[in-house]
Amino acid sequence: MTVERRNFPQFFITAPSPCPYLPSRMERKVFTHLVGPDARNLNTQLSQGGFRRSQNIAYRPACDACQACESVRVPVATFEWTRSFRRILARNADLHVSVVKAEATSEQYSLFRSYIDTRHSEGGMANMSVLDFAAMVDDNLVESRIVEYRLPKDHPHAA
Repeated sequence: MTVERRNFPQFFITAPSPCPYLPSRMERKVFTHLVGPDARNLNTQLSQGGFRRSQNIAYRPACDACQACESVRVPVATFEWTRSFRRILARNADLHVSVVKAEATSEQYSLFRSYIDTRHSEGGMANMSVLDFAAMVDDNLVESRIVEYRLPKDHPHAA
């Protein structure tokens, strides 16, 4: 008897919807769910192929008449600091950087809400509640960390 194993991910494509980046354009995405014991490896492979991740979904643009979106990957081993990057580093030398566990906080949700309300008020995350946000950050089969950037406490714009 032959047993066929189906360990391949299933891919789906979304219906056209308004593009959040280019007015008057429509977007589509191809996506798959990152589930099971091989989710981390699948995410790594798909990321190298230009996919992005949101929660446990890996996706990439698949627009019919547009190829404007590009996934950006920084080749760390060959990266060279330009003068403009060095200026940016110097201007932000007072920032405190912390890498923390992927656990949602009320402070992060407040910042997220401010960003969504300002930049993507009509998008798919516009109605995301604090519980939805916590699920997005906390419920994850892919190893994740959050990088927090903070101004010094005595900075005029510090919260």
